[in-house]
Amino acid sequence: MKTMEDLQREVDEYISQFKEGYFSPLAMLARLSEELGELAREVNHYYGEKPKKSTEKENTVEEELGDLLFVLICFANSLNINLEEAHDRVMEKFRTRDANRWTRIEEEENGNTN
Repeated sequence: MKTMEDLQREVDEYISQFKEGYFSPLAMLARLSEELGELAREVNHYYGEKPKKSTEKENTVEEELGDLLFVLICFANSLNINLEEAHDRVMEKFRTRDANRWTRIEEEENGNTN
């Protein structure tokens, strides 16, 4: 299984072979927004009320998530952000700030909601 470090390195090796390199932060943000829109469209087709037209390309939620992940990794790489470290920081924030925000499964199973 690949680590986030592996993913970031693999994307960097791919992008580094091109003279143009990474896009600017604003262009990267636009690409993220575009990919998020494509993901939203696929989710709406599969789980929403808007069926896909017969002329539309058959994409999957998995493909769109992959595209979004690729662009996110490009964005992080272009800004020298280690996504493993960023993930660890956000998880610590959720563990502390939101420690008692949600009902834990074991509490629900025991009938204790406090």
